Amino acid sequence: MKPAWPIGTPLIVGLVLLAFAGNSVLTRAGVGGGQMGAMPFAALRLASGAGALALMVLWRDGRFAFGGVGRLNGVLSLILYLIGFSAAYVSLDSGVGALILFGGVQVVMFTGALIARETVPPARWLGAALALGGLAWLLWPAGTAAPSLWHAALMAAAALGWGLYSLIGRQSGDPLAATAANFVLATPPIVAVMLLWPSETTSAPITAAGVALAIASGVVASGLGYALWYTVLPRLAAASAALLQLTVPVLAALGGMVFLAEPLTARFVIAALLVLGGVALGVLGARRG
Repeated sequence: MKPAWPIGTPLIVGLVLLAFAGNSVLTRAGVGGGQMGAMPFAALRLASGAGALALMVLWRDGRFAFGGVGRLNGVLSLILYLIGFSAAYVSLDSGVGALILFGGVQVVMFTGALIARETVPPARWLGAALALGGLAWLLWPAGTAAPSLWHAALMAAAALGWGLYSLIGRQSGDPLAATAANFVLATPPIVAVMLLWPSETTSAPITAAGVALAIASGVVASGLGYALWYTVLPRLAAASAALLQLTVPVLAALGGMVFLAEPLTARFVIAALLVLGGVALGVLGARRG
């Protein structure tokens, strides 16, 4: 039998998963709800998250370092994720966006394993095929039932960014400090993108509700969420950590239905079963391979 988790670990894991799903709901509420343009939301989310993460690192270590292995690539991939994620939620529902993001990240991670010439068990190949099939089903044109392909492509770009960010992060011995440095260094470029993206600064007013949602996404869902995740991650097996994240698109969909009155469609349910089932099969196959 596996040893029981330390007291408090299940609660921390639950909070982390809610935080990850909360990023989708908060961004959709702020950007899709017309409370703030996509790029101003991304900039404020990033800046507030950077401040929270930097304070955590300073409190823990008493110092803050900007260098490290893969820092430039980490910053660039983080910027790609933030731009795509925020812009996609102008149109996508919370659960749909989270499902595209999560499925896309797994595809990027799978591709990374192939490029690195890692041994890929048959179950992982089958799981990847199922996940891709689920995404294809979700995005297949079918009148108004299908999500916007443009915004889905933006979320796919976000998935590429976050997948690359995750692969780069494997080289870091201190993921919390690396994430804090990446957030701080990515803030000026995101602000520049906001200023050079005039449609995002004029199409929606910056409301008090939008500011609150962006700060909540940055400080709570991103800053505190990532800090808690890196605290609990050493207590979890890699496969367990990956499987737990399967709940994020489902939680995001539930959050969208409860707080934003988003509908639950048969298309999303079928796609979610295929994507999440495929990823679960791939993770379990990798563990046994």
